[in-house]
Amino acid sequence: MTTLQQQIEDFGRRARAAARVLARATSEQKNQALKDMADEIVAAEPEILAANAKDLEKAQEDGLSGAMIDRLTLNSKRLLGMADGIRQVAQLADPVGETIKEWTRPNGLRISKVRVPIGVVGIIYESRPNVTSDAAVLCTKTGNATILRGGRESIHSNIAIAAALGRGADKAGLPSDSVLLVPTTDREAVRALCSMDKYLDVIVPRGGKGLIETVVSHARMPVIKHYDGICIIYVDAQADLKMAEDIVLNAKVQRPGVCNAVETVLVHSAVAEKFFETTGKALWEKGVQLRCDERGLAIASKLQPAASRLVAATSEDYRTEFLDLILAVKVVDSLEDAVEHIEEHGSHHSDGIVTANEEAAEQFLREVDSATVYWNASTRFTDGGEFGFGAEIGISTDKLHARGPMALEELTTYKYLLRGTGQVRV
Repeated sequence: MTTLQQQIEDFGRRARAAARVLARATSEQKNQALKDMADEIVAAEPEILAANAKDLEKAQEDGLSGAMIDRLTLNSKRLLGMADGIRQVAQLADPVGETIKEWTRPNGLRISKVRVPIGVVGIIYESRPNVTSDAAVLCTKTGNATILRGGRESIHSNIAIAAALGRGADKAGLPSDSVLLVPTTDREAVRALCSMDKYLDVIVPRGGKGLIETVVSHARMPVIKHYDGICIIYVDAQADLKMAEDIVLNAKVQRPGVCNAVETVLVHSAVAEKFFETTGKALWEKGVQLRCDERGLAIASKLQPAASRLVAATSEDYRTEFLDLILAVKVVDSLEDAVEHIEEHGSHHSDGIVTANEEAAEQFLREVDSATVYWNASTRFTDGGEFGFGAEIGISTDKLHARGPMALEELTTYKYLLRGTGQVRV
């Protein structure tokens, strides 16, 4: 009987062989494969929706939240959107083969630094079945084979989607093993993938902190990840408070359960009272609970919000990714205090300042060491599509090798090509 470890290793061998073929594929071949993948997604609608129905039935039995079930749900419109997304990636420029830099040494040796595929990318993710398509398509575009391991909530959907993508690759003359999906939710599959440094060049976990910690502790290859999305907005003394209200409401309320939603707001003491009178009230009206420090609580309490909407913050609240209609608020006395708080309590994901003071804004942009830093804009823009990258593998808070939305360029590495005329070192 084939063990799970043996099955995963077989996937690794097949993916490595596919990666060698993909690395030689032209942009035209890869783009045709993407177009065929999109067509196969549309053609496989009955099978994919039937598989999705099984996942939804299990989700209902397990008592998953309405928001989670919505993220799992596929329908004709969403499948067409998935196919359109694939076609959009086909239209993007191919980074593979791009010359990043070139120069000639005094001895006449010509050196060029050129983008190449990473090789085999492992992606471990939870919940949403559209990640199966996004990840596979971006990897194919950049000449990488990929091994996917999705969560148990969408296992049937993932299998059906991956099969359609494989057929699309095969139709275009690329290996169907370009996209391989582990057809089990056994947790040992994660550890098996993490041990395959012989075949996997990098592994990308997308999901909760527990999953990411498991991958990091067991992986024998580089890991690209983000642990938390503790995004912070600082409302400066010279902020336009109507703008601040619009930005904070968007960042907290539009989709509170995503990693680029704001979790903490820092308010300069000079505008704290007006902030609570405007933005504070607007947040309460949207059902947001504010967890405030002592100074913020004293100011906000005068406005007599519902008791459930205003509570005293604990130190842990400023280190928490709530993913809910909960917002930690703290009053600070300077931009320097705000930056210090972000560096101490944030997760280096997405942080922003609201101010009309350009000098203060530029200082904030310069000093906050996060993957994405904003001036007068919502943190909700931290997204591959919003950056113009097309789809994304995820948001990285690492500093090597990718940072921020991880899209096509981040799925490449580089090599040096040296062209000589007989030079030898003396």
